[in-house]
Amino acid sequence: EYERTSIVRVMEIEEKIGRSNINIGRDNIWRLESDIDDLSGERLGFLMDALFKAGALDVHYASIHMKKNRPAVELCVICHEEKRLALEELIFMETTTIGIRRVKMERSILKREIKVQDTPLGSVDVKEVILPDGSRRRYPEYDSVVDLAKSNNMHFYEAWEEITGYIR
Repeated sequence: EYERTSIVRVMEIEEKIGRSNINIGRDNIWRLESDIDDLSGERLGFLMDALFKAGALDVHYASIHMKKNRPAVELCVICHEEKRLALEELIFMETTTIGIRRVKMERSILKREIKVQDTPLGSVDVKEVILPDGSRRRYPEYDSVVDLAKSNNMHFYEAWEEITGYIR
C-alpha cells in the first residue's frame, strides 16, 4: 500500500503600520463617467466650471473615439457621496448624455494645508503636503501665482519661477 504525506503551509500576513503610513489619510469617493460625442468645447468648458462650483473634487476629459469612429470625450468627475446626486443631475442637465457610470472607490490622500507665504512679489497661497516619511513638499497655488503675475505685470512663468525659488 502506498502512503502519501501532505504538507500544509500557513502564512500570516500583517499590514505594516509604521512611520511611513501615519501621514496618509483614507476616504471614499465616487468616480462618475460618461462618454459624450456631440457637445461643443464651449459647453464642456461651462460644464467643468459648473461641476467644480457644485462640489466636484476633480473633473477631466479624455479624448476617445466611439462607435462609427466618432470623436468624443470621456467625462470623469470625482466627488464625495454627499455631492454625487447633485453632480449627476448637473451632468444630465448640461450635456446630451443619457447615462452615467459610477464607481465607489477608496483613496489614499496625503495630509495637506494651505499656508500664506510672503514673497517679494506679494503674499502667495502655498500648499504644503506631508509625505509618508514625514518630510514636507511645498508649492504655490496656481490661482495665487496668476494674481501675482498680473499685479506685477509679469508673465506667469516668470512669477512661478521667482515664487517657487523663494518658498523652497
